[in-house]
Amino acid sequence: MKILVVEDEHKIANSIKQGLEQENYTVDVAYNGEDGLDLAVTEEYDVIILDRLLPIIEGIEALKQIRKKNIHTPVLILTAKGQVEDKIEGLDSGADDYLTKPFAFTELLARVRALSRRHKNITDSVFKISDLTLNSKTFEVQRAGKKIKLSNKEFSLLEYLLRHAKQIVKKDQIMQSVWNYDSDVLPNSVEVYIKHLRDKIDKPFKKSSNLIHTIRGFGYKIE
Repeated sequence: MKILVVEDEHKIANSIKQGLEQENYTVDVAYNGEDGLDLAVTEEYDVIILDRLLPIIEGIEALKQIRKKNIHTPVLILTAKGQVEDKIEGLDSGADDYLTKPFAFTELLARVRALSRRHKNITDSVFKISDLTLNSKTFEVQRAGKKIKLSNKEFSLLEYLLRHAKQIVKKDQIMQSVWNYDSDVLPNSVEVYIKHLRDKIDKPFKKSSNLIHTIRGFGYKIE
């Protein structure tokens, strides 16, 4: 899953990014409201963590503009402004949750999980197709009862394909959802990681059908 952190205090922003990446999230960071707004309306995110007191465009104003553009990504306001009226203003402006500083990262993480579940309306963390299963909570992957070890990026790519099972997904969709906005990722990188997945979930299982398919001129599909 992909998260946008908009926070002008670099130490806090980078700490959140590091913590979320350790939990296998893909994270983009913006250090002012203008850059955060640009990313929010041009990229696809599962959750946005938004500070209130931001340079250039204040957090509440950025949130209002996000909602005006009919973007329904869950937004968690993260701020030192913790008065009741501040929370009311944030929620009335379109925020889904409100967390005041200082905060425990474990609480932030729990709120992010809750918001992402609500956004995608996911009732089950286990994805299954044929004899392949992926558990997004335990980060376990199995096929035909055998555990498969994947890198973080391979896991994210497989999870994305399974979330869109039986659908054709284009390379640019994969790049936007699985890699960071500022990553030096090329279309060839997607091909490389698709090959890595095939080498681990298709080739070793000779008695099972291949699951990952290339739809030439369009993209990829798992079915």
